Amino acid sequence: MSTDYTPAVTGTGVRASIQRFGGYLAGMIMPNIGAFIAWGLITALFIPTGWLPNEDFAALVDPVIKMLLPVLIGYTGGRMVHGQRGAVVGAVATMGVVVGADIPMFLGAMIIGPLAAYLLKLVDAFTSERTGAGFEMLVDNFTAGIVAGAMALAGMKAIGPVVGEVTAVAGRAVGWLVGNNLLPLASVLIEPAKVLFLNNAVNHGVLSPLGIAQAVQEGKSVLFMLESNPGPGLGLLLAYLFFGPRPLRSSTPATIIIHFLGGIHEIYFPYVLMKPRMIVAVIAGGAAGILVFIVTGAGLVATPSPGSIFAYLAVTPRGGWAGVLAGVLAATAVSFAVASALLGFGRGRDEDAGDGEGNPEETAEEIPAGDRVESDTAPAAKEA
Repeated sequence: MSTDYTPAVTGTGVRASIQRFGGYLAGMIMPNIGAFIAWGLITALFIPTGWLPNEDFAALVDPVIKMLLPVLIGYTGGRMVHGQRGAVVGAVATMGVVVGADIPMFLGAMIIGPLAAYLLKLVDAFTSERTGAGFEMLVDNFTAGIVAGAMALAGMKAIGPVVGEVTAVAGRAVGWLVGNNLLPLASVLIEPAKVLFLNNAVNHGVLSPLGIAQAVQEGKSVLFMLESNPGPGLGLLLAYLFFGPRPLRSSTPATIIIHFLGGIHEIYFPYVLMKPRMIVAVIAGGAAGILVFIVTGAGLVATPSPGSIFAYLAVTPRGGWAGVLAGVLAATAVSFAVASALLGFGRGRDEDAGDGEGNPEETAEEIPAGDRVESDTAPAAKEA
């Protein structure tokens, strides 16, 4: 799969296959980044802890993240599989997982949207040769409606609960690490869960209740900082800005602003999905930040919402800013260093936005000689 946002991955093998799969997931998110930014701005401005609290405008926040954004993802995923018909079926099917869950169903949408479109593609292949002349529109409309309705029901009763259970398991695992004083290792679970858009479930469902109980006793809690630290995402985005594929660099500065200053972490998740190995960078950054928080005795008095640097400072107890800023900076530095190394410090970024590990010689061998096209620079290259 190749789009303007996620150019084709070169190379073969398991790594390239994982890269293509991540690019496919990112391909469902990246075209909708504008919608994410719109939601992020509304959230950062108008929620009760925002810059311009407004109850009427804040009413947009939940419907957009729980309904509109998942439906857009399902629509885009369906379109990637089977064009406009797949897009419509994917959007309808996504409504099933949206209605059947209380959490934002981004992961469910990324599953059911393409799946519904693929089933419709199979049905269309079966009916195309068996439909009489003049009945094409009737058959097409009814097959799309039947597949969409059936998948919506399946999403509500099957896929939605499965994704919900995955969320619950991730939450219990994080809780176990917290209970056994293995906080830096919590990043191994927290960061992948965040990238799959389970960040709110992990933070507000597990960490916040535990953090509130600890804050009541001690006046602050490091648990508020495990998931909400903006440092790992900032480091990743900075690495993309300086060393990432050129097609993505123009969108990165705005993403950094929305993420770090606005606190909307969802904005950087597609950058990990398109290159799954980047999860190592945010895990390393998250673990480094947590370690510094523990060593410096840092903690917050409440959950920073949204997770911006301003919200962090606003809920930092008096005299505790040094430890908090040190943890954020450490997470940023480690994430940036690891992500930059994984990006090869910019080597080959103009040729490939994917894995960057394709072998040019192998690629040339795979193309029949008659199908090759010589570039304008070929003679010069031969002379050199």
